[in-house]
Amino acid sequence: MTAGGNRLAVAVVGGLHADARRAAVEEILRTVPGSVALHHDLSAATDRAVRRTVRDASGPLGEGEAPLVNDCACCALREDMVPELLRLAMGGGHRLAVVELWDSVEPQAMAAVIAAEGAPLELTGVATAVDPALMVPYLSNGDDLADVGLAAAPADRRTVADTFARQLEYPTVLAVAEDTTCEEPADDGDQALLTQLTPGAGRVRLGEGALGPALLQGFDVEAAAVRQHPACALLPQDSDDHGVSTLVWRRERPFHPGRLHTALEDLTCAAARSRGRFWLADRPDTLLSWDAAGGALCVESAGPWLAALPDAAWELVPAERRVAAALDWHPGHGDRCQHLTFTSPRLDRDNVLALLDSCLLTDAEYAAGPGGWKHLSHAFDELLDPAA
Repeated sequence: MTAGGNRLAVAVVGGLHADARRAAVEEILRTVPGSVALHHDLSAATDRAVRRTVRDASGPLGEGEAPLVNDCACCALREDMVPELLRLAMGGGHRLAVVELWDSVEPQAMAAVIAAEGAPLELTGVATAVDPALMVPYLSNGDDLADVGLAAAPADRRTVADTFARQLEYPTVLAVAEDTTCEEPADDGDQALLTQLTPGAGRVRLGEGALGPALLQGFDVEAAAVRQHPACALLPQDSDDHGVSTLVWRRERPFHPGRLHTALEDLTCAAARSRGRFWLADRPDTLLSWDAAGGALCVESAGPWLAALPDAAWELVPAERRVAAALDWHPGHGDRCQHLTFTSPRLDRDNVLALLDSCLLTDAEYAAGPGGWKHLSHAFDELLDPAA
């Protein structure tokens, strides 16, 4: 309980699996004395407002509306959330405020907003609620959020699959609520897929009363952001369990840009989820991120490789990234490397391996060195430099 508004623990619970998310929040309210839930419903954004509700285990405590900000429902959420949390903190009487995110809102952005506010708010946990039986349907859903009524802004171009993947991979706690909406219960393959995709998260089964305590342990926003950066992301490990496989592919030779570009569609569709960082021969100083789900791929520049930076700049780089670079360090080209992971039921490992290896520079191409690589096809220019 806060004393004169000194401190209010705040936990974030999100997830596209709405029934699982609601069950998670209800369990927290039921099992953690002095807990209260704050929820912004973005489904009414077409009416130019975001609906806010506050409730505890006994029922509603209050409601209201937040006007849209720049036609962005998610922006309205950010503008309204902190003042409401501060009001709850200053009012006293609450031990924990649970921010229940709307379906497509990703926890990383909201966690950062709460953490940046500081006292009297203290971010103590972030969880995503998930029904394992829905893993494959959601990871394979390439529909735009706008097409299924879940976009948070007119310019929201995210898909169901990539949004779900990021919701899974950011938090340190997964609230597992099985059999909430599916006629077919989760099987061992569904559980294996969830486990392989989330190596850094603890799993809490709903119904056992452990979620509330798990969300009071503390949460480091900066460390979580580092875990998401392509240069040092906590990626899945090689695995094969109950028909679900994760292939970890690491190589110390750059991709031929033309051959990789030709293979993009096949590689994107080869797995339910693929992630990592890679190196193109014609862009030797640029660390590129690979992020694919639901048959859609996002390739972006994630800044320079450490080997491309002057020594003086290394002190500005997070220690976690320097450690990750040291693990991959090569005497000739530093931390430049290929590190991609592919996770999926019925993954054709041999085909993915052969296709990836065929996209690397040949011995003759590699021998030409960086000077020769500059004359290779610049097939990724349009994808990476659309304004050029």
